[in-house]
Amino acid sequence: MEWVVTFAGTALVLLILRDVFHTLWHPTRHGGLSRLVMTALWRLSSARGPRRGAPGLAGPLAMVSVVALWALTLVAGWALIYWPHVPAGFVYADGLRPAEHAALLDAVYISLVTVSTLGLGDIAPAEGWLRVVAPLEGLVGFALLTATVSWILGIYPALARRRALALRLSHLSRTRPSAEQIDSPAGAALLDGLASELAVVSVDFLQYAECYYFHDGDDRTSLARQIGYAVDIAHQAADARHPDVRLAGVVLRTALEDLADILDQHFLHTRGTFPQVLAAFANDHGRQAETGDRTSGHPSD
Repeated sequence: MEWVVTFAGTALVLLILRDVFHTLWHPTRHGGLSRLVMTALWRLSSARGPRRGAPGLAGPLAMVSVVALWALTLVAGWALIYWPHVPAGFVYADGLRPAEHAALLDAVYISLVTVSTLGLGDIAPAEGWLRVVAPLEGLVGFALLTATVSWILGIYPALARRRALALRLSHLSRTRPSAEQIDSPAGAALLDGLASELAVVSVDFLQYAECYYFHDGDDRTSLARQIGYAVDIAHQAADARHPDVRLAGVVLRTALEDLADILDQHFLHTRGTFPQVLAAFANDHGRQAETGDRTSGHPSD
């Protein structure tokens, strides 16, 4: 029976370590448990209406929930490893009776103290292999803390880049450059810049998939709301006389299609056409209104 409990604890620890690795360090950054938690909270928020106010906290709450899941499961896993060896495998400080500290709760206490690197010293491992396993738990706890900080520091710059692109598209949409202004070297440079920024945002969705589950604030900084104008301007460039503008328009259109492919493959799963995917993206972020005509690939009136 002891080996069954130890095996269960080891399996839990390995499961969480694998999820942490795939979420934070794997190139695709798609951990199974973390993605499940984030998707569930995102869908729950969508059932409560537009993602403003409390529903708009789905992304931050999901990150907190994932970190809490990681930490608590690691504590539980190591507690199961320690439990069969309590109290015989540990030494106790004066004043503590080992026979009174042999329950699962005591194993959880040992695990909590170790993973948090507190090192109170009232209960310490005595068996040789436990004296190796316990410091490993402390190292994992420290690594989880630093990884969480790195995760946060990576997510918010990605969100800022996405919102900056949306704001730039909002500026263009509101200034409404004419066909003559687009059909010029300056217009080609503008289209190239938009394509480059879209490429960066596409990579962000791949490497920081969690940023998909964050609300973008108001309409001007919502990429789901503003992406339709990029489709409009790419379509407009296809009819330009200037060859550089036509080329830049094709590149922009390709960047939009790549972004739609990433969104559909990893988040939306519509298996629809390019306009359908962008419409689903807008709808999933509660931004249906502005994208209905624009994502069809034809300029709005």
